[in-house]
Amino acid sequence: MSDTPVFQVLVMPAGTRFEAGADQSLLKSALAALAPLRSSCRNGTCRACLCRLASGTITYEIEWPGVSADERREGWILPCVARPTSDLVLEISA
Repeated sequence: MSDTPVFQVLVMPAGTRFEAGADQSLLKSALAALAPLRSSCRNGTCRACLCRLASGTITYEIEWPGVSADERREGWILPCVARPTSDLVLEISA
């Protein structure tokens, strides 16, 4: 049994839910759960997975993900290099 914390993620507006462990990126958890997150590069540079963090907290796997300071203040994140540190609500565009 793992001691890794597991958090609940809600993807809006679809209402899809999946579990995400603190030991891997949100994108990896979403792909394993067949949740609807877009992706391309999977390393924080292409921004294909860019979505808004409506609630909750994350930490990044890399020091400088491709999100500007202004975007971060507005809640934009890159799930391909973000790990959950709490339950989350993500807002994605169709």
